[in-house]
Amino acid sequence: MSKTYIITGVSRGIGKALAEHFLSKNQSVIGIGRTNSIQNPNFQFIELDLLDSSAIQNFQLPTTENEEIILINNAGIIGDIERISSMKADSIDEIMQVNVVAPIKLTRKVSEFCGNSKQFTLVNISSGAGKRPIPSWAGYCASKAAIDLFSQTFLLEEQELGKRTRVYSVSPGVIDTDMQVQIRATDASSFSSLENFQKLKTEQKLETPERIALKLDILLNIPYSNNVLIALNDINI
Repeated sequence: MSKTYIITGVSRGIGKALAEHFLSKNQSVIGIGRTNSIQNPNFQFIELDLLDSSAIQNFQLPTTENEEIILINNAGIIGDIERISSMKADSIDEIMQVNVVAPIKLTRKVSEFCGNSKQFTLVNISSGAGKRPIPSWAGYCASKAAIDLFSQTFLLEEQELGKRTRVYSVSPGVIDTDMQVQIRATDASSFSSLENFQKLKTEQKLETPERIALKLDILLNIPYSNNVLIALNDINI
């Protein structure tokens, strides 16, 4: 089955690694982000700021003859690493917009685009932080818990309609990205888990974005079992 991958946050980190991985397999990729450095004949870039809810509503997907559309809602932010009592209100708004509202709106748009004529696969990049409380990450934890439950609910809705939609909410593990740089630079007085994350870096226990891209590709080629919540740490390569 011919496929088109739609990936958000392709300017860096996991999103860029995902785009480059699927392009290396001669797949068609549509990248969404604010900036782009990828040049490939099979790659189309859509400049879109996920903080702009009206822009998400209004943008148009390019036409494609491919039979399966795979939307990977990868873009995410952690916001201010502060206790809620000290967080700026704008930071809370931005976390929920990028991590929850944007993926839901993009899912609706791509689902409508696919209709009944194309196979739709949805991959939301979640986090283990959506399954346990981490002080000073309340907004981030809440946003990832929300995307987990949204993913599970969306699958049930698609099944009620008789569709063969596949839905995953994927926890990638702790990845060596700019978000980890931000976490390690936090003041210890604001983040009680700071030392744990610094140790992950010094002890070289962080996964690379490239390995995450490979693991996700493996996941997408495993027969679907209706299991939405996936930890990529469980996939061996």
